[in-house]
Parts: sequence; structure tokens; C-alpha cells
Amino acid sequence: MATATRPAAQPDRGAPPPADESRGIYFGYYIVGAALVAQFIAIGAQASVSGVFMDPMIDELDWTRTEFTYAQTINRFLMAFAGVWIGVYVDRLGGRPVMLIGTLILAASLFSVSIVEELWQWVLLRGIIFALGAAMVGNLVVNVTLSKWFVDRRGRAIAVAAMGVSLAGVVWPPLMNWIIDQSDWRGGWQALAVIALVVLLPASLFMRRTPEDYGLNPDGYSDQALREGAGEAAAADYRNSFTRAEALRTRAFYLVVFAFGLGGVGIGVILLHTVPFLSAEDGNFTRTQATSLSALMSFLAFAAKPFWGFLTDKFEPKYLSTAAFWLAAAGTFIILGGAESGSWPALIGGFALLGWGFGGFIPLQETIWGSYFGRRYLGAVRSVAMPFALFLGAGGPLAASYYVDFLGSYTGVFMTVTALWALGGAMVLLITRPTKPAEPTLLEVLMKRPSATEPR
Repeated sequence: MATATRPAAQPDRGAPPPADESRGIYFGYYIVGAALVAQFIAIGAQASVSGVFMDPMIDELDWTRTEFTYAQTINRFLMAFAGVWIGVYVDRLGGRPVMLIGTLILAASLFSVSIVEELWQWVLLRGIIFALGAAMVGNLVVNVTLSKWFVDRRGRAIAVAAMGVSLAGVVWPPLMNWIIDQSDWRGGWQALAVIALVVLLPASLFMRRTPEDYGLNPDGYSDQALREGAGEAAAADYRNSFTRAEALRTRAFYLVVFAFGLGGVGIGVILLHTVPFLSAEDGNFTRTQATSLSALMSFLAFAAKPFWGFLTDKFEPKYLSTAAFWLAAAGTFIILGGAESGSWPALIGGFALLGWGFGGFIPLQETIWGSYFGRRYLGAVRSVAMPFALFLGAGGPLAASYYVDFLGSYTGVFMTVTALWALGGAMVLLITRPTKPAEPTLLEVLMKRPSATEPR
């Protein structure tokens, strides 16, 4: 079978992966492990811990919820626009140099947050400097890399790596809550910074650009296996890859952006506001109980990811995405009722449904991007989508904070999240797989060329 032409090797990417052919270990699986660790740290530091720090910080520094959320909103806006050029560098150089620099920025900003006294310091460190580091370490870099190393097993690879996102929700809220209780919120930020530096630096070293750079093939297929017919999907994926300009001219691009952008609104609100919502002064639960329920949600999302990843490699991902959206919507609605009535069974059931539903968001979304638009220019395509998607998600947590500060109730917030997830699931059904225009033949080019007598 004809295979895709391999891209020219790029300079300064470091030594090639170790040769593991004798043991049958494909280097892409090392990248999956490194991606899991990177997302565990990056998403934990970015989203999972924010709600735990909210009440202690606003109590000591005399801020409102809205003021605390300013940094989170600016953070998402900056990450969106930083991703536009980060994705291009991942396509060109690979994720390793990007992640190494991002790790240093992220760790330094986390440690510096522990000494803030003024709101402008919080916005600068958490909203701007941390955002740049997180963008260079998180989802965009690792998922684009994985989509280049896996095609037939893309859904499973991304799903396993995305378990780091949910694991962050399981580990970080209880851990940070314990550290804050033992010391204070400043000690919590310092501990998080040290852990991030120690863990992310070695994980970054495993990142590589593409398997073809090192004489390997996607999914670990040997050259002999390719000659015998394996890996046809990888060859077709490469041939049918959309450039950034081509992707922007498709209807599917915008439907994917807006559908999963609505999902991003819900995730941002839930991750930031679950603990404050359940442990509010007039609520029925302590902060420790609230973090336990949040951890349950994240544990179910963690457990669900391999399930969604396996199904994504077997079935059309857009139908699975709709199911995931609607499960999350149902869970959120049940949580609201359970919180208002103080019903533990309802809350446990609601958080279980919510976790299982949004556990599929990352593997399903990334599989749609990779399989619909191809892997060759995926960094450029994914990164240009980020401003659209994160613009939608950035305002959600801030609007929720303003709503609660003004009305003193979370009811409208959780009802809105329920509606947005239901709408996002419906929008996914409208997505159709784009078809890349065939390259014109030489004869077609010559026939379209104007003659000497035609006006130009």
C-alpha cells in the first residue's frame, strides 16, 4: 500500500527514542504515560484546586468571589491566544522544548502566588504568568502529540492520558484541603509549586514530535505490517489532513468549537464552584464533605475515560459525545435538587452521572479533532480553535461568581449549566465529517489557466 511521505526531520529535537523493538514496546506508550502525568499536574494546578483555595483566600484578603475569579477568567483568555502560536511550535519542533519552558514558568508562578497581598498581584501571577506556563504544558501540547503518534488507537491513547485530568480532581482537592487545614493557603500553593516542578521536568523529556522522525510508524506498526495492509487509517489520516486555512473553511470546525465550548463553560463552573456551592454558610455540608463529593465526581470521570476511549475507536464519536453531554446535564440537575434537600443519595447519584458524562469530553473531543481534520497540521488547527472555545468558557466562572455575589444563590448557575450541556449535546449531532478537496491534476491546472487572449 502507498504510505504517506514522512515529514523532514527537524533540528534540535534531542536524541531519538530508545530502541525497544526487541521487547515490543512502542515509544508512543511512554508518551501516553508522560501525557497523563503532565495533565495531572497542569489541570490540577489550573482548575481542580481553585475552588478549595477560594474561601480561605477571600476570607483573609477580603475579596469577593467575583474578584477571586478575575484571575481565572483572564487565565483562560490568555491561554486561548497563547495556544495559537504554541500549536504551531508543537507541529514544528515537538512538545518537549515547549513543555520544559512551560514547567519553569508554571512552577515559579505557583510559588509566587503564596505571597500575594493585593488583588493586582493575584491577577498578574495567576491570571497571566501562570496561564502562559499552563498553556505550554497542558491539553493542547500533549493531545496534539498523542494524535500524531496514534491513529487506529487514538481514542484509547488520549483517553488513558486524559485520566490524569480526572485523577487531578480526585487527588488535589482533598490533598490541598488537608494542607490548608494543617498550615494555611499560602503553604498549599508552595507545596503545589514544588510538586509541579519535580514531576513535570522528567515527564517533559519524554515528548517527541512524530514517530516518522525516528523511523517509526503510528500505532507502533512495523514497515512489514504496513506493507501487508495494516495502518491504512494512518496513511489516509495523513493524506487527508487539513491545513489551518482549510479547516477554517469547513462547517464542522465551528460546530465542534461551539459544541465543546459550551461543555467547557460547564466544566469551568463546576470545577471552580462545586466546593463553595456545597459548603456555603447556609449550605448543608462542610468543606471536607464538599471536597469528598468533588473527588467522587472526578474518580468516576477517571474510571470512565478508558470506557469512552475504547468506544471511540469502535464507533462514531459524535453520537458518543451527545450521550456524554446529556449524562452530564442529568447529573447536574440531580445535584441541584440533592443539595437543596440535603439528600446524600441524590448527590452521590448526581455526581456519579456527572463524572461519567464529562469523563468522556476530552477523549471524544480530541478524537473528533484528530480523525476529522488529520494529524499533519493538527497543532495549527487545534490551536486556532482555542480562542473560540476558551472565549466561550472563560466568562462562565466569572458570570457564576457575579451571579452568586449579587443574588446569593447557586440555583440559576446550576440550571444554566444543565441547559448548556443539553444544548451542546444536540449541537454535536449536527457535525458532519468534512471532506478535503482533491488535489487538482496537472491537466486541470492547465485548463483553468487563462489564455493569452483572455482578460486577466
